[in-house]
Amino acid sequence: MQTNNVTIHDIAAALKIDSSTVSRALNNSPRVTQKTKQRIWAKAQEMGYQRNVLASNLRKNKTNTIGVIIPRISRFFFSSAIEGIEETAFENGYNVIMCQSLEKLERETNLVQTLVANRVDGIILSISMETLDYEHMELARKNGIPTVFFDRHCDIPGNNNVLLNDYQGSFDATDHLVSQGCRNIAHLAGPRDLKLYQNRFNGYKEALEKNGLPFQPDLVIDSNLMEEDGANAAQKILETLPQVDGIFSANDVAAVGAMQFLKGKNIKIPDEIAIVGFSNGPTSSVIDPALTTVDQSGKKMGRLATELLIKQINAKPIPLAPETIILEPTLIQRDSTQKKPTIHPNT
Repeated sequence: MQTNNVTIHDIAAALKIDSSTVSRALNNSPRVTQKTKQRIWAKAQEMGYQRNVLASNLRKNKTNTIGVIIPRISRFFFSSAIEGIEETAFENGYNVIMCQSLEKLERETNLVQTLVANRVDGIILSISMETLDYEHMELARKNGIPTVFFDRHCDIPGNNNVLLNDYQGSFDATDHLVSQGCRNIAHLAGPRDLKLYQNRFNGYKEALEKNGLPFQPDLVIDSNLMEEDGANAAQKILETLPQVDGIFSANDVAAVGAMQFLKGKNIKIPDEIAIVGFSNGPTSSVIDPALTTVDQSGKKMGRLATELLIKQINAKPIPLAPETIILEPTLIQRDSTQKKPTIHPNT
């Protein structure tokens, strides 16, 4: 039995019929009788014929493939977004090519070029921390490849976005710290060149003002929000900002780093310093004390981004009007902010 690289010509030769008839039968053409189709399908299966899906798709100018570029797959938010992307893509007959920029603009640019060269039908992208201009995305636009940005906002006219209301999430987180009695709240901020971190900073600042608390610039500590950045920020707070009684971190990773450092210095959380993160990753619920955080709905965001992209792909060659979807955040309250009431003896 022949099992490798069987073509329609091999099947035609075995059956002593025309190869065009074999092609029509394998594509279920009504021009071929059911009896002939069944004979051809049986012979194709016997010979181990595998349809060349790539060649077929390229003839249709469609690959049924979506390219996805994320900063880091190790981040819980992005891994949960990928789950939503892949599930939705599979349900709609699309394959997914997954790429990591590792927060580098040069790498992101090369990945966009690679995806375009591989003729993906669309791109889902969360930009790197270094991405301050979007010239590299012109290549996708010029090749008629729709793009959906998610999580991190991009100032490109006419682009499609699926975003979280980061301002509201940060406002709610800071407002919650105030409700727990915190009056000097430090903010572990991300790079404010990115709109996402600008919005989280603005939400923090507005919540202070709404509660009649002064904004103190020295309580804002900028970094790339890695775990070691959180630890370094906590060290700075203990050494130079002793008034701090609350921390709002723009992600969970830095919040956990800060918590670990503070616990190592015997600082009681939340009684001495209460802490809120942002993401609701799995670590946030198992660390002691469990971390209060803002849920980002990563899987839902990935699903919506894929649905929006497929809608844009199916609309070709006439593009749909650009669309922006904004999800509302949810504050998950846990032990890192729930200060215990003082219990006096004999009461």
